[in-house]
Amino acid sequence: MNTVAEPAKRRALGKGLESLLPSRPATTPTPVPHAEAVETGKPREIPLHHIERNPFQTRKHFDDQQLVELGTSIAATGVVQPILVRPLPGDRYQLIAGERRWLASQLVGKPTIPAIVRNVSDEQAMEITIVENLQRADLNPMEQARAFDHLGRDFKMTQEQIAQRTGKNRASIANFLRLLRLPGEIQGKVEAGELSFGHARALLALESPESILKAAKKVVSHSMSVRQTETLVQGLLHPETKTKSDDTKTEPVDPNVREAQERLQRALGLKVRIHDKNGRGQVIIEYARLEDFDALLEAIAG
Repeated sequence: MNTVAEPAKRRALGKGLESLLPSRPATTPTPVPHAEAVETGKPREIPLHHIERNPFQTRKHFDDQQLVELGTSIAATGVVQPILVRPLPGDRYQLIAGERRWLASQLVGKPTIPAIVRNVSDEQAMEITIVENLQRADLNPMEQARAFDHLGRDFKMTQEQIAQRTGKNRASIANFLRLLRLPGEIQGKVEAGELSFGHARALLALESPESILKAAKKVVSHSMSVRQTETLVQGLLHPETKTKSDDTKTEPVDPNVREAQERLQRALGLKVRIHDKNGRGQVIIEYARLEDFDALLEAIAG
């Protein structure tokens, strides 16, 4: 099978889009209704209005200013890297990779765009699109989380397989997937940039959607940093208790133990308690769902 790009361009996409195709042969080949649909591995100029948007696109937000800047560059020097399409009936094509270049070219009125045609199945097209998106640096955290989730659900990939396919760290993948546990309203705030990935991870340590929503509103309204959010969450998880009688007194916690406890909670996104006495004790990690346990196992045991 012909390669999609030359070696220099392959490095720009991490493992390279073409590396996906041999490992998953097409089971339902796309019909080839017109002569130009034959694969050559070489770019050809295709009219922009003959190309349809990618229905498998997990990326929902494109920065308008960046599109304008890309369009200006394309108007001056052309499209440097061809887009990837597959043929459809009726002299039409469907975009697989390169949506920003396609949109920017339309923005500046380009009549055609260089494209490489590949005959691939729906499954292959979806996988290529998702992986190509994940190899970019400008996806927001929720888009990344949903992309990882698609690979796990639709392609039955384990987190280890996703890490190998995308070049991402497996622990990072587990952390992104945990974002999908956030209430929908909070996911929207992360997607809109009101809350960062660090804010979201800190909020996930809380045990109920109601407590997450309440804390998130305070974080946004007070423009809290991630560190301040972590402190807020720890205060909610471990409120200071006042003794009701002289007989019920809590032992003071060693500052070093408290700091270690907080570091573990920030790293794992789960409630952690450390009981230490003269250098001996227990570390108790609490989880409320099987997904939390799986993420913990991935983080600790790999």
